[in-house]
Amino acid sequence: MKDNRFNTARWTHGLALAAAVLVGGCATDSNPFGSGASVTASDPTRLTQSGFLSNYSRLAPVSWTAGIQCWRKPDLDASKYDKVLISRMTIMLKPDQQKGVDPTDLKMLTDYFYNAMVTALKPQMEVVEKPGPGVLGVRIALTDLVPTDTSKSITGTLVPYAFVAEAGSGAATGRPAGSTPYLGETGMEMQFIDGASETVIAECRDTEIGRKYAAELDSGATGAAQTWANGYVNSFQSWSYAKNAFDKWAALTANRLEALRGAASAK
Repeated sequence: MKDNRFNTARWTHGLALAAAVLVGGCATDSNPFGSGASVTASDPTRLTQSGFLSNYSRLAPVSWTAGIQCWRKPDLDASKYDKVLISRMTIMLKPDQQKGVDPTDLKMLTDYFYNAMVTALKPQMEVVEKPGPGVLGVRIALTDLVPTDTSKSITGTLVPYAFVAEAGSGAATGRPAGSTPYLGETGMEMQFIDGASETVIAECRDTEIGRKYAAELDSGATGAAQTWANGYVNSFQSWSYAKNAFDKWAALTANRLEALRGAASAK
């Protein structure tokens, strides 16, 4: 009983720290926790090569976001696609990961990712269930999935020295700034297919790492406080960083398709 009270006190203390940042940095903001898009960071050193994509050698960094690698056909005309079919997602985890992930969690996560994609794409494209002319097929594989070790997250944020050490972590361990070894990570490989010919027209891959102490200083005090608090609170939940990554990928996919379709139709 004593241990439970002690752990509860630690967790409460952690939330109090996040609350303090919110009060001090963004009390007047209508969305104090922000979008969550900066709570994860792309880590190019952890990109996967599962065999899901057709050709990994042609993938390259892109100019429109950091860390992600993509390829698309040089003559791709994205404007001809006004419908999208999101295929059932594939899980391709390492053997050691498969043992530690509950199958019901996998169902929850793939459902969440699918819904995030539908929500992001629906404003510009009709979501359909059959391939055909004008249909863009999207195939997705989750290739790396590590939950946050919440017990270590709680312990690591309560001793002042540990707090300072963690806040500056990342670079020393080869991870993104603000990340720690016990935070979750999520890998994804995505393939885009012409719904009529079933030809592969584009491919991408990315691995996102949770950031407990993430602050976008360029966005000012309010933006930094939002990002920091969101990352801190999510470090106490096993799969929050995975959901943040899914939201990020869904938004990037929608934004990039919108840009490509608009540029092609303007020619």
